[in-house]
Amino acid sequence: MPLSDTKIRNAKPRDAVYRLSDTDGLCIEIRPSGAKTWRLRYRLDGKANMHTIGSYPSISLSVARERRDWGRALIARGIHPREEVEREKRRRIADAGATFGAVAEEWFAKRTDEWTDYYATQVRRGLDQDILPVIGKRPIKEVGAQDILSIMQATEKRGAKTVAVLLRQWMSAVFRYGIVTLRNDEDPASHVKGAVKRNEVKHAVDLNESQLRHLLGQLQVFGGYRTTQLAIRFLLLTMVRTIEMRRARWDEIDIEARLWRLPEESMKRRQKHLVPLSDQVVSLLEELRDYTGGGDILFPGMKNPRQPIHLTTINQALGRMGFGKGEFSAHGFRATASTHMNEHGWSPDAIERQLAHVPGNRTRKSYNHAQYLDERRRMMQWWADYIDGLGG
Repeated sequence: MPLSDTKIRNAKPRDAVYRLSDTDGLCIEIRPSGAKTWRLRYRLDGKANMHTIGSYPSISLSVARERRDWGRALIARGIHPREEVEREKRRRIADAGATFGAVAEEWFAKRTDEWTDYYATQVRRGLDQDILPVIGKRPIKEVGAQDILSIMQATEKRGAKTVAVLLRQWMSAVFRYGIVTLRNDEDPASHVKGAVKRNEVKHAVDLNESQLRHLLGQLQVFGGYRTTQLAIRFLLLTMVRTIEMRRARWDEIDIEARLWRLPEESMKRRQKHLVPLSDQVVSLLEELRDYTGGGDILFPGMKNPRQPIHLTTINQALGRMGFGKGEFSAHGFRATASTHMNEHGWSPDAIERQLAHVPGNRTRKSYNHAQYLDERRRMMQWWADYIDGLGG
């Protein structure tokens, strides 16, 4: 006969444990202490088993019957209810440690070695300022496309469209990492790709021969401090990125081998890079050593010699020389050299290697940083001679 709440309440403890049966294996166990516990009796694989559902009255009769039905459905599939309870417990524990913030921190730690310090700082700032304060404490499975879109729109609203696009990319990478580590099932950031469009990228402008002559002439008059003038010539003659020039250290310069050996951490793609030094660059470095050779950095800042020259110094000098207002920037020296070299018949592969452009089909380990080195030596000397011929 099925149990009732009245019968359960009125059940008194005895000297020994006894049970009152409900239906379909559900029963309530009354102990001498007066404690009442719901249990489910069943047989599986020919053996008798008992599953504990919980205590009465915390678990009412109606709830106990619901859990009995849940348990019997599992038994019908050959699953012990207690095993499913343990699996669910493990899932809850795993989910508690699978917040978006926890997964993001793990992803960041694993990827940092692949990035430059500058890019790692960018990602860290994006996580700390824009992403984690909003979704960091939430289980990663519960973060949806609307949450991602809200973060992007808030960033766009303050005028930082490019940052909004990067934030989506970084969040997407965290979700994908969560998928491969079995913490979540999908990447909701993929659903809002394109929701914010970054401002149109303005490619670096290159200078023709006439403009180069003008710049070289202006450099002596408006180029600022002598070290700033040397930094501009150094950029022009070496084809490196501004950030790579700013990070350059004296212990990377090998005058005897006429090479500048850039370490992985200085490069955008985390690849070692070799820059052949022309006669003109060697002379420039000999002069520069009189100014900065007592320190570690080739082009230190004026206010703090332990830090590199400020990132705006070169462009400000170019502005004083009449190349401001977005017409030309320090990055344009690379495009200028590339254009003139291509026009004069130098190998496009050697030019791309000198620019430290990494082919899409090359892995980080297989890429040869010394590739085309002999040809690049000749090419860089030709370029320096060409600049001299223009009045440089």
